[in-house]
Amino acid sequence: MLRELSIRNLAIVTSAELELGQGMVVLTGETGAGKSILIDALSLALGGKADKRMIRHGQARAEVSAGFRVAPDSPAAAWLREHELDSDDECILRRVLNQDGRSRAFVNGSPAPRKALQEIGALLVAIHGQHAHQALTRPTHQRLLLDRFGGHARLLERIARCYQALQRSQRRLDELRAAADERAARAELLRYQIDELDALAIGDDEWPRLDEAQRRLSRADQLRDGVARVLTRIAGDDQGLRDPLNDAARQLRALAASDPTLGDSAELLESASIQIEEAASGLRHYLDGLELDPARLAEVETRLGQLLDMARKYRVEPTRLNAHRDTLATELATLRQHDDDSARLAEETARLQAEYQRAAEQLSKKREAAARKLARIVTQSMETLAMRGGRFEIRLSPAEPGANGIDQIEFRVSANPGQPPAPLAAVASGGELSRISLAIQTATAGCDDIPSLIFDEIDVGIGGGTASIVGRLLHQLAQQRQVICITHLPQVAAHGDQHLAVAKAARDGQTTTTIRPLKPRQRIEELARMLGGEKITPKARDNARELLRQTGALPESPAQADRPR
Repeated sequence: MLRELSIRNLAIVTSAELELGQGMVVLTGETGAGKSILIDALSLALGGKADKRMIRHGQARAEVSAGFRVAPDSPAAAWLREHELDSDDECILRRVLNQDGRSRAFVNGSPAPRKALQEIGALLVAIHGQHAHQALTRPTHQRLLLDRFGGHARLLERIARCYQALQRSQRRLDELRAAADERAARAELLRYQIDELDALAIGDDEWPRLDEAQRRLSRADQLRDGVARVLTRIAGDDQGLRDPLNDAARQLRALAASDPTLGDSAELLESASIQIEEAASGLRHYLDGLELDPARLAEVETRLGQLLDMARKYRVEPTRLNAHRDTLATELATLRQHDDDSARLAEETARLQAEYQRAAEQLSKKREAAARKLARIVTQSMETLAMRGGRFEIRLSPAEPGANGIDQIEFRVSANPGQPPAPLAAVASGGELSRISLAIQTATAGCDDIPSLIFDEIDVGIGGGTASIVGRLLHQLAQQRQVICITHLPQVAAHGDQHLAVAKAARDGQTTTTIRPLKPRQRIEELARMLGGEKITPKARDNARELLRQTGALPESPAQADRPR
């Protein structure tokens, strides 16, 4: 709960130090005294938008600090631990606003971004403004109130996640299906090209082998004549080299008997003779195998033409035809994978759709139950708020599926007996709408873990005995959590457990607002002022005492007059 609020140089407040207690805290003051400054200050501490015009004239900066007591098992305590900002059972939010328009934020003394203040602030305080009844006519706000009352947060998170996943899956499936015709045409072309290349049955290294064979076959006559001439020169009967070399080797062998050093030369000549014989044998073998086959040459050239034509068609080198075929096959497999992905995605989309529908239908049932309960509570509150015979109901109708389910939610009311319920904005007057808004807010305010609730003049348009009932409703709510109420109604203020008064004064040409806690005697004077206007009469004081007596806040004896309740 909010324990203390410190304000420095904010608007017309020079300095204010407030200590707030449990239960119901009321804040009162004359019109224009600056009651809204409390809300402005707290909004700053909670990460609200900063404006340098909020700084008191003539000052360099404004500063607001809000101290909270945090229960160890609360969501706020968990947030502080998660962000390593915990400090025993307290949380101090501080905001400093400078004239250059910049602001600094702190959580438990550590610098923090504004977003951090907003996150932790949303777990500590809920502000119900004086214009809440205007938002009440909006369908979105009606849905939020019903879901908060029903405690549907986790189910809504599940539905939102499922819906987002469903949308992503459906978009991807639509994209795949939209490209299906294009993929089918491409796949048909790929299959044709692959079949065409397969029909050519290109062997490994076929092109270089055919190229070599074509060169050999096309020059067979030239090769035969040339090889024959070489063979004649090295091994011919008349002009061969073998016999002269053998004769020379024999002569050297004979001479080596006289000079052994000639033996090496003789061996070289004998080796040369042997090599020439082997070369001649190889050439004879070549000539025996040399083809003079025009038909084979035509066949090779035809095959080379086929490969070359196919290579030109696909704009690749002839040696790359098989690799190109493999590339086409890979692309075709990828297209088939897309088809498989499409089938799997269709199954996944159907699964997500079924999961979403189940969760949405479950939420609809919960909403129907919560709607009946909330309508009953609000109708009962309307009876106590001088709207006897009125009836409140919540109508659920089918809506387009979305992140918030499949329901259209509409608050309807019959303000007078015998009239059928109609949309809230169409039938309720301003005062009636304020009372209905109060009934709904008090019914839904206790549906979360937020420890401090602030009601900023939500009793506008209410008066008389109804105002006393409003005060009693707020005081009942304050038994569960801290309620801070800014009000202009003495019937509401009399129900407070703690009473703060706002006063504005001019001094030395400057206007200053002060906020001070009231003791019981001072409280009588403030309520008398609220009852009687500028001039406080004895009768107004008597009426103030009666109000306090009715709420149980009047001291039992004069000696106790300055003791708080």
